[in-house]
Amino acid sequence: MAPSEEYDRHPPVLPAPVDRSNADLPIDLAVRLRLYRLQQEMRLFEERAYDLFLRGLVKGTIHLSIGQEAVAAGFGAAMRPDDWTFATYRSHAHTLARGVPMGPVMAELLKRANGLVAGKGGSMHLTSVDHGVMGSYAVVGAHLCVANGAAWTAQYHGTEQVAVAFFGDGTTNIGAFHEALNFAKVWNLPTVFVCENNLYMGYTSIGQVTAVADPAAGRAEAYGLDPIIIDGNDADAVYTAAADALGRARAGEGPSLIEALTYRHGGHNRADPGTYRPQEEVEAWLERDPIPMYHQRLLRLGVDEGDLSVITAKAAAAADAAAQEAVDGPDPDPASAHTDVWADGGSSWRN
Repeated sequence: MAPSEEYDRHPPVLPAPVDRSNADLPIDLAVRLRLYRLQQEMRLFEERAYDLFLRGLVKGTIHLSIGQEAVAAGFGAAMRPDDWTFATYRSHAHTLARGVPMGPVMAELLKRANGLVAGKGGSMHLTSVDHGVMGSYAVVGAHLCVANGAAWTAQYHGTEQVAVAFFGDGTTNIGAFHEALNFAKVWNLPTVFVCENNLYMGYTSIGQVTAVADPAAGRAEAYGLDPIIIDGNDADAVYTAAADALGRARAGEGPSLIEALTYRHGGHNRADPGTYRPQEEVEAWLERDPIPMYHQRLLRLGVDEGDLSVITAKAAAAADAAAQEAVDGPDPDPASAHTDVWADGGSSWRN
């Protein structure tokens, strides 16, 4: 249930001015073009997904990350193919960032047999082990501890792989967040914790219910970690911070906690109109949309408008094809409910 109007009344939280100096960061143009492509693919994918939701084809609700694409893109471009992603139920963008094709992801939203996990997971449980996407977790905060387990195996085997756990600002008030940070620091694990602070834990402003101003970074020093806050709407800032944290983890320098300030354009889910947010705040953050901002940066760096149009057109075509692939996909065979329950592929109980 959404909070009462009286409880949820709060002043608008406005974004900081654009840091144009990030155009001078030493990032290869090829990487920047990839960051732009990823953000466009994520945005257009979710816009098509929303269209299908309005047509009644998506099973259940969906949690969109429109407006937050720079976080997933920045980390996706910085991570190695054998690194691991652990995401929340707002995971479409993080899944695409690791190279998972759009078609199976869209089909999974429609619970079709050609979906990423054969229609058994839906929007909130996307998983692709082949791409390092180790699951999307609906239990808030649970996956931070699981990510530590993966990081420990990398430390044990000396593979230099890194586990990256993404979570929302509300997770910082969950016990598992504090347990995971403490454990990762004590064991010096190659885990990177990324708080996507979009200012709202569900329907409630995070600032109303949190004792520190920065819900993640404000707790970092209690666990011997640096308080890192970045512009989560700037793909270059995210990429640079991600590369640094991943590099430290691979070098055996332990975990990092990054708080990325961002904003979701819509409500918590598709059933939420988001009217509890001050209009001044919404309008100010819409002006900080990461994609138009990055588009303008590339133009200032000398990229031709025509080249960017080609990238956008290809992303749109891929999203359209994914939507059609999903709509055309068959419904799962009811018998498939009795497969893949246990590691042996079946469902028979054994002890």
